[in-house]
Amino acid sequence: MTPTPEPTWNPQQYLRHADHRTRPFQDLLTRIGGLPGDPAPRIADLGCGAGNVTALLADRWPQARITGYDNSPQMLAEAAAHARPPLLDFVEADAAAWTPTETYGLIVSTSALQWIPGHTDLFPRWLDALAPGGTLAFQLPGNFAAPSHTLLARLRASDRWRSRLHGVGDRTAAALEPADYLTRLHGLGCTADVWETTYLQTLRGEDAVLDWVKGTALRPVLTALADDPQARDAFLTAYRDLLREAYPPGPYGTVFPFRRIFAVARKP
Repeated sequence: MTPTPEPTWNPQQYLRHADHRTRPFQDLLTRIGGLPGDPAPRIADLGCGAGNVTALLADRWPQARITGYDNSPQMLAEAAAHARPPLLDFVEADAAAWTPTETYGLIVSTSALQWIPGHTDLFPRWLDALAPGGTLAFQLPGNFAAPSHTLLARLRASDRWRSRLHGVGDRTAAALEPADYLTRLHGLGCTADVWETTYLQTLRGEDAVLDWVKGTALRPVLTALADDPQARDAFLTAYRDLLREAYPPGPYGTVFPFRRIFAVARKP
């Protein structure tokens, strides 16, 4: 089987729902307390994407030295607009392979770890890079059993698409349940606060859920079909019809429930 290419990201598509995508990070941020090195801690943002949430870290700690890391050239090009030299910069790096070379007060990740199977195996490396009393904080989607994802998986595995798309972008095994994160973090000697929230997101516009997933869950499929526009359009039409039935629009928009998992772990 030919290896699945890394998804090509579209920052403009991703940011079309920036308000809903940013809210979980803001909620995570409120649970992060004081950091070693305050008021100028060293901070790493893993999977920084378009840099808009990294900028919120700079707003919270304006004297901090912050670096956002991402492996998408498209996202980093967008993030460059948020740079604030010399305190806030962005560097190309894959979070799965990132090896810290200095000590941090905070390592944070938002909506990125679900793309890294076995990411809890990286926690010891990241915790070793924290100063005593430092924090590892992250949030990631926990909605892989939602229709948006189960319908996508079923369509990919159907007779028409199985040979090209079966397993493409499958992240169901990457995200753990909250209790599993709690157990793992406590087992590493941290004091951990883990919780989940389901946001009843109200999306506007025609085929709003399809527009949402074009920025995230659909990226691997769109990348895999990028050289075949006819097949891409046929897949999108079939998926759109399934989503219309699963998420009918209402008079005030389309309600798209979205479960997210959060963790804030403090190193002793």
